[in-house]
Amino acid sequence: MSKLIPAITVKNLALYYGSFKALQGVSLNIYQQQVTALIGSSGCGKSALIKSLNRIGELEANIKVDGKVEFFGQDIYSSRVNLNRLRRQIGMVFPKPNLFPMSIYDNVAYGIRVARHCPKSELDGIVESAIKDAVLWDEVKNNLNKSALSLSSGQQQRLCIARTLAVKPRVLLMDEPCSVLEPVATMKIEELIESLRGKLTIVIVSDNMQQAQRIADFIAFFSTDENRVGQMLEFGTTEQIFKNPLNQRTRDYVSGHLSLR
Repeated sequence: MSKLIPAITVKNLALYYGSFKALQGVSLNIYQQQVTALIGSSGCGKSALIKSLNRIGELEANIKVDGKVEFFGQDIYSSRVNLNRLRRQIGMVFPKPNLFPMSIYDNVAYGIRVARHCPKSELDGIVESAIKDAVLWDEVKNNLNKSALSLSSGQQQRLCIARTLAVKPRVLLMDEPCSVLEPVATMKIEELIESLRGKLTIVIVSDNMQQAQRIADFIAFFSTDENRVGQMLEFGTTEQIFKNPLNQRTRDYVSGHLSLR
C-alpha cells in the first residue's frame, strides 16, 4: 500500500448538544482516497462525528466543540473558514434522499449554479459526468427533464450522490445512506462506493457490519456502553478490526456477541 495521507485529522474531539456530551476524546485520521466506516450501536456518536467533519451539524442544533478537526491541515472550526466552500469540498449524503422538487437535471446542476456561472454546454457535461459517477446515467439519460421525485428511493439516493459529486468534493460523507433502501438498491449504493474507491475520500456511517466489512478500508468502532457514549474504542484496517480486534468490546461486537440495541 502506498503511503497514506490524512485528508481529515480529528484531534481529541468533544462535541456537546447543550449539556449532553455526544463525543468525547475522539482522535483519528481519515485517509485520502480510502473508505472509512464508522460502526457501533445506535446513539453511540457515529452521526455526531460525521456531521462534525463539515460542520453540517450546526444547521440542526446549537453545538459546542472542543478539540480540532483539520482538513488537509486547516482547522475547520476556525472563524476564518468559509462554510459554503468547506461543504462543497466535504459533501454530505443523508439517510433519506433530500432532493429538490425540480427535474433530475436541475437537481444535479443546482450546486454548480450556486457556486459559479457555467455555460450550458459545460454544465451539460458536468451533469452527465456526475450522474455517470453515481451509476445512474443509463436509468435516467432519456428523462433528465422528469421530476426527480418520480424516481424510486434507491434512484433518488444515487441522484443525491450525483448532486454532491457534481461540485467535485474531495471528501464524501455518507450518513447511513442505505438505511431506508431495499436490498437491491443497497447493493447499487455499495457498487457505487466501489466505483468511487481511490477517486475521493469516503466516510460512511453504517449499522450493517457486513456492509462495513465489504466496502471499508478502515473501521472506527464506537462504544456501545451507555456510560461511555461518544468514545471511539478502536480504529484500524477492516481486516484487523474483524479478524484481530484489540479491544474486547470490539471483539464482542463484530462477533455478534454484543447487543446491537
